[in-house]
Amino acid sequence: MTGQSFQPIRRKSIQRLTEATWAAGRSIWSADSEDRDLMVDRIEVTEQPAPAHVAAALGLVPESAVCVRSRRFVLDGRPVLLSTSYLPAGLVVGSPVLEVDTGPGGVYARLAELGAKPVHFREEIRCRMPSADEAGRLGPASGTPVILICRTAFAEGGRAVEVNEMTLDAASYVLEYEFGSQGPPGRPQ
Repeated sequence: MTGQSFQPIRRKSIQRLTEATWAAGRSIWSADSEDRDLMVDRIEVTEQPAPAHVAAALGLVPESAVCVRSRRFVLDGRPVLLSTSYLPAGLVVGSPVLEVDTGPGGVYARLAELGAKPVHFREEIRCRMPSADEAGRLGPASGTPVILICRTAFAEGGRAVEVNEMTLDAASYVLEYEFGSQGPPGRPQ
């Protein structure tokens, strides 16, 4: 990035998660990057026992098996995001969700094929200083905090089908939320 200033990513949270994005074969991450050079330079897919908070969020018995997808996203040569998704192993067994490349539309398109299409999302956002591990993998400027986003994806009937824990370099993002004054559709006021 020599000689250039990095332009923060405008993360349009509501628009990026619409079915129109992933059903059209686009990844939700590509919705943020526009025409910039976004890549996943590290990815690991494993099956592990669910951490207690993940099992609770997914409605699983503690220590149930989950598919864990850990990734590092790099934009314009700069690490910007660490992301770890947890999905019930019983739901995704034998599916492309267990592959490094899940195919067009990513995990949400594959969940739809499995009859567990995400229809509602909840995101919780916090900020703090990075751990030594996060600082080593993201490389933020000294004194730069990280943004923690925990997103839960729900299928029809309220069943949680994914928990995604993201760590963002705060200097690399602008979080944008746009919504109507009537509140989200389909949710009680």
